[in-house]
Amino acid sequence: MADLHQHPHGPEPSASDIKLVIAASSAGTIFEWYDFFIYGTLASFIGKAFFPSVGPTLQILLVWAGFAVGFGFRPLGAILFGYWGDRLGRKYTFLVTVTLMGVSTAGVGLTPPAESIGLWAPLIVIGLRILQGLALGGEYGGAAIYVSEHSPPRRRGYFTGFIQSSVVGGFVLSIIVVLLNQAFFSEATLAAWAWRVPFLLSLALLAISLWMRLKLSESPVFLAMQQEGEVSGNPFVESFTYPGNKRRIFVALFGVTGILTTIWYTAFFSSLSFLKGPMRVDATVVEVVIGLTALISMSFYVIVGAWSDKVGRKRPLVIGAAATLVLLFPLFWGMGSLANPGLQASARAAPVVVSGPACHTDPFADLSGNKLSDCGKLLETLTASGVPYTVRDASQVSLTVGGDPIAISPAWMADDAAHKKEADKARKAGIESALAARGFDFSVQYPPLIALMGIAAILLVLGALSALTYGGVAAQLTEMFPAPIRYSSMSIPYHIGAGYLGGFLPLIASYINARTGDAYAGLWYTWAVVAFGLVVAIWGLRGGPPRDYGEDAS
Repeated sequence: MADLHQHPHGPEPSASDIKLVIAASSAGTIFEWYDFFIYGTLASFIGKAFFPSVGPTLQILLVWAGFAVGFGFRPLGAILFGYWGDRLGRKYTFLVTVTLMGVSTAGVGLTPPAESIGLWAPLIVIGLRILQGLALGGEYGGAAIYVSEHSPPRRRGYFTGFIQSSVVGGFVLSIIVVLLNQAFFSEATLAAWAWRVPFLLSLALLAISLWMRLKLSESPVFLAMQQEGEVSGNPFVESFTYPGNKRRIFVALFGVTGILTTIWYTAFFSSLSFLKGPMRVDATVVEVVIGLTALISMSFYVIVGAWSDKVGRKRPLVIGAAATLVLLFPLFWGMGSLANPGLQASARAAPVVVSGPACHTDPFADLSGNKLSDCGKLLETLTASGVPYTVRDASQVSLTVGGDPIAISPAWMADDAAHKKEADKARKAGIESALAARGFDFSVQYPPLIALMGIAAILLVLGALSALTYGGVAAQLTEMFPAPIRYSSMSIPYHIGAGYLGGFLPLIASYINARTGDAYAGLWYTWAVVAFGLVVAIWGLRGGPPRDYGEDAS
């Protein structure tokens, strides 16, 4: 069998051809990830439009659950489009994926709110998120393989680094569009209908992406396979029966994707949620700072990709994962102390203690029909307000701040349908008023410039950790698998890892935070996944200079 990672016998693509390949693939990837991320960037508006009848904690959890649903269907998309990509070709497969993504994203913007069509609204949105997940399952593998198979072997990490950078570019574009939307429309208009504009913009981005991608030719590697009769008969089945491939899939899932995806979502989405939520920093300030730092960090992925061409793919990933285990908690502690130092100081000076029987909270109580205990209701309110607390068992419910008891009004505890919302509002107002009198600051935070610069520096470090574990991955994964089953073999572990380990991260981390009352507790999920992945990477990835599949025994 010929070396199918190289170009067919004709001339290699020219410099201008490769530039077009990178530009078209990267632009499409930016637009497709924009479509996927705009949902998370506009989480608060989506919650109010499609999940209006539940409390704030459950509302944001339901939004993140919808976010996770899209990721949950990425592996199915990887199987479906991976099969087509290995059987029918790389080019037309990711033309289909970008079209499906653009149309389903616009559909979210056109879905009537729950007030108009009731339960159909969230069901339609979840259905559209499923379509987005299917599309994304085919997009990354197609774009990464397409660029890799056009690239000279010695520059494969550099060229595919632009694809990795484009994922961040989609996130940056979503923030830019949201900020422009906020600049053009009033808060009332945004809440009423203008939040839908970014979703509808996807139709214009789809047109641009299709125009660029239709200019491309098929991958030279796929053309070579066609010429030599090496196209796989059933790439999905062969991905699990090809000698040694199951081991490679395991390593790609946990030792590569599990690491990079949890670090990526922690660096960008967890920091966004952390600063906007428990730290109470003004939403526009957060979006500007994160958008600028993400824009700067886009270059890191290309730099790391080029570095991996020299030192191999394993070293940057292992360094990034190990550094994350050491730095993750200190970075977020530092970000918290800069973003809202008053909250940190007040929590230390006047610790909040909640005592009582059945003293635990359940963020999904509204859905399950379970009623929270009075103690659990206090915990729910403190969690939603971003206040850390300590729980103690006791026969009677009590709340103390710095040792001083806080009077608990019976009006706070009603849980019948007619009075629950009023009770929730009264409890929140009463607790925050009592804590404010003891030094807690619940106002919107506008950190001074020096603090914002410190937050930006921390975000850039998180971006660098993400780049170390992500920059050379497209080249890494394409080199791990044989060409006839490459689209399927790399897409399946990548999208299982990214879909479940990473895509469920905002939901899992938010749930852990809600159950513990600790804004930092959700980071343990990232830490555990990265720690396991690091062990797998050290064991399973080959070191040394980059090598294509088949150049050694692995």
